[in-house]
Amino acid sequence: MKPPTMTPKTAMVLAAGLGKRMRPITDTMPKPLVKIAGKTLLDWGLDSLEAAGVARAVVNVHYLSEQIVAHVAHRRAPKIVISDEREALLESAGGIVKALPLLGNEPFYIINADTFWIDKGEPSLERLALAWDAARMDILLMLTDLDSATGHCVGTDFLVAPDGALTRSKGDPAGLIYAGAAIIHPRIFKDAPTGSHSLNVYFDKAIAAGRLFGMKMHGRWITVGTPDAIPAAEAAVAGALASASARKSVPIFGKHDA
Repeated sequence: MKPPTMTPKTAMVLAAGLGKRMRPITDTMPKPLVKIAGKTLLDWGLDSLEAAGVARAVVNVHYLSEQIVAHVAHRRAPKIVISDEREALLESAGGIVKALPLLGNEPFYIINADTFWIDKGEPSLERLALAWDAARMDILLMLTDLDSATGHCVGTDFLVAPDGALTRSKGDPAGLIYAGAAIIHPRIFKDAPTGSHSLNVYFDKAIAAGRLFGMKMHGRWITVGTPDAIPAAEAAVAGALASASARKSVPIFGKHDA
C-alpha cells in the first residue's frame, strides 16, 4: 500500500441529531452520549480519531447540547472545538458548511457520532488516509458489507467499481453500506447554501463528476437506532474484541513448525 500523501489532522464529528428513534432514552440524553459496552457513542468515534493522529475535532451540537459540551470539556485528544447549532438544526451538510471556518482548507475526516466500528487489523481511518487521492477524489467514503454490520435495518447504499469509484446501489444486495466515516475536501462545498441540507447532495454531485470513491473497512460496524438494539450492539462489541484478542494470542508458525 502506498504511503499516505495526506493524513487529515482535523475532523468534523456530526453530533447534532435529535435521536428520536432512541426515545425514551433520548428524552433526557443526546444520542451521542448513549453508552455501548461502557463507552459513549461519541467517545467510540473520538477514540478512533485520536488513534489516527487527529489533532482537532469540530463537534457540532444542537439537542441537549450542554451535555455534550460538558462531556468533552476535559478531553485532551483530540482537541475539541464546538460548532454551536442550537439556534437551528442544519442536518449533515448544513452543519459542515457552518463549521468550514473551523475546519480549514485541507481535506478532513467526517464521522457520525451515532455509529462506530471495531477494526480488524490496520485501523480503518489510517487505511482511508492511505487510499485518499486528492487528484481523483472529492470524497472518499468508508464502506462495509451487510454481513459485517450490526443494527443496520435497510439495504445498501453504493456499488463499487474496480477502481473504487461509487454509484448508487438503490439497495442492491451486492452493494455496500456507507459506514459513517469519510475524508472530504472542502472544495466540494464551494458556493454551498448555508441552510439545512444533507450530505447526499454532495455525494451525488461527486458521483456526477466521477469523484466519489469508497474503501471497504475490515471489522465490525455497529449502528444503534433504537433502545432494543443496544444488547445486540454490546454483544457485537464483545465478540469483535474477543476475536481480536484471540488473533493476537495465536502463535505464528513457520511452514516447518508443528
